[in-house]
Amino acid sequence: MCGIVALFSRRTPVGIETVQRAVQCLRHRGPDGQRHWISADRRVALGHARLSIIDLTIGDQPIASEDNQSWIVANGEFYGYEAIRTELEAAGHRLRTRSDSEIALHLYEDLGPQCLHRLRGEFAFVIWDAANRLLFAARDRFGIKPLFYAIHQNTLYLASEVKALFAAGVPARWDPDNFYPMVELGGYQARTLFDGVFQVPPGHYLIATDAHLQVNRYWDFDYPVADRDGTRRSDEEYKAEFRAVLEEAVRIRLRADVPVGCYLSGGLDSCSVLGLAARHHSDPIRAFTLTFDRAEYDEEAQAREMAARVGAEFYPIPIRQDDLADNFADAIAQSETLCVNAHGVAKYLLSRAVRDAGYKVVLTGEGSDEILGGYAHFRRDMLLYNRAGQDPKVVAKLLEELETLNPVSRGLLLPDGERGSLDDVRRILGFVPSWMETFSSRAIKLRSVLAKDCLAAVDHRQGYRLLLSEIDVLRQLSGREPVHQSLYLWSKTALPQYVLTMLGDRMEMGHSIEGRVPFLDHHVVEVIRSQPVNQKIRGMTEKYVLREAARDTITDTIYRRQKHPFLAPPASLDPQGRLNAFVQDTLRGPTLASIPFLDRAKVIEILDRIDEMDDGGRVANDQTLMFLASVCVLHDRFRLGAPVR
Repeated sequence: MCGIVALFSRRTPVGIETVQRAVQCLRHRGPDGQRHWISADRRVALGHARLSIIDLTIGDQPIASEDNQSWIVANGEFYGYEAIRTELEAAGHRLRTRSDSEIALHLYEDLGPQCLHRLRGEFAFVIWDAANRLLFAARDRFGIKPLFYAIHQNTLYLASEVKALFAAGVPARWDPDNFYPMVELGGYQARTLFDGVFQVPPGHYLIATDAHLQVNRYWDFDYPVADRDGTRRSDEEYKAEFRAVLEEAVRIRLRADVPVGCYLSGGLDSCSVLGLAARHHSDPIRAFTLTFDRAEYDEEAQAREMAARVGAEFYPIPIRQDDLADNFADAIAQSETLCVNAHGVAKYLLSRAVRDAGYKVVLTGEGSDEILGGYAHFRRDMLLYNRAGQDPKVVAKLLEELETLNPVSRGLLLPDGERGSLDDVRRILGFVPSWMETFSSRAIKLRSVLAKDCLAAVDHRQGYRLLLSEIDVLRQLSGREPVHQSLYLWSKTALPQYVLTMLGDRMEMGHSIEGRVPFLDHHVVEVIRSQPVNQKIRGMTEKYVLREAARDTITDTIYRRQKHPFLAPPASLDPQGRLNAFVQDTLRGPTLASIPFLDRAKVIEILDRIDEMDDGGRVANDQTLMFLASVCVLHDRFRLGAPVR
């Protein structure tokens, strides 16, 4: 994994110092070397910060084609590249490196944007096509790798992180119109928190010329229409199909010229990845596990048992509230987004420990919940909207049981408290996904601290209608199972905007760690999307087909354990701890008072009441306080101004 930068000016020359500043800003993503290339007319520049994983000696970028008419900078991994390399060489291409990144350049030479259908992996890349005077940029199907862009003073800027755009000269300003939707909707597909800064959506590519810019989709989930998903097969057939494709996805991600480890929690996802990886790794795999000092948030016992089951080298990393406090600001600045819990900070510390242990690559379990219905809100959808033939009393009992068994999910993954109007969603979809109810109730809490002007703007906007206007409802949602519709919408918002950012790439690359995500291999996703919804959720059992497919590789404890969301202990549960003190000091300080869309007096009112609340009240308000603390950090670190309107 690496950091990439590209500039395409329509009029004035690109300055070398500008490119160098942007690339240097991404050094944490690529500490093994920073290089750049500028075209002869100085109108195009590509920059690259390299983390050496494959072809450690001659894989430097930017890489040129044989005739020097095309250049590439790439971030990520392309799996199965060896076969494509052989194919390209047989067709007459002369490759300059042994790097997997170079195959994308030559596939583009032959196929143009259709090259994306040949690529498998986690990636974002930019190609300058001099012959056609065209810049081509693309992002992987799920948004595992980030790619941001902005247009400023007739120059197109692209980079792996927003901070590199700011370093190159893009103005650093808030976009208040997107602040509330980030909380209420999980974010839009292309917009960001920052004025004039966009992202190439997952599964899309961007084309820019001197006169034109457009963004096109090249992949989507394409869930089958209900009752038209093919001939029903047996559970054993579905299990075998899923096991085969997942095991292959794990196996190919073990390929590297450096050691590969695994992130391990006490959950089914990471345990399944470790169990399958151990079958294809000659030496014991090192398994890195975060541990916490509150029992209800700690999974060390389950993870340790799993590591012993497969002969992995167990490597626990204890995290305390003081550690979270000391690293909160750095982690949020690295994420460039808002957090709901300090779990992202814990992941930031995890990647640092992995780096200090001498590793650059880890396999992770992210994405499983998004394709297999792992979160509690998907089970609630199954009970509410896939209830044909079920006894209403049984459904009611199961819904009550779901709430009882998932206390840490209330307000985070399950609805809790007052909700805003979701009539637009109900009219368009015919139902309201439970995660939207949850986010709506969370946003209601945030409304109480918004400034009057911001609140008035929020009241006049129909946020969910704006979100659904970005979605091809007819071709991707209409006629699909409600759970599949919920999975689809979650994967367009919370997955790339939060899960793969706050718990994935940004926290890993903050310490130069490459995270590989087998569950988001598109071959795996295309298999599971075609399987019936009851292979994902059966009764109260989530991720049913994975549980059965991986049963021989995991412990009985993990097989029988229900989903437990990865969370750090909330700051407000430890009133004397440094994390709580950090939040209090930050929100009572001068920074919040200078943020125009927040009302400082209302925030102080919540802070003053925290000590009087019981644990339930503190946890319920912790998300709001985490949001606000992360706003303050971003405001300070990037010196964000107000938008120019």
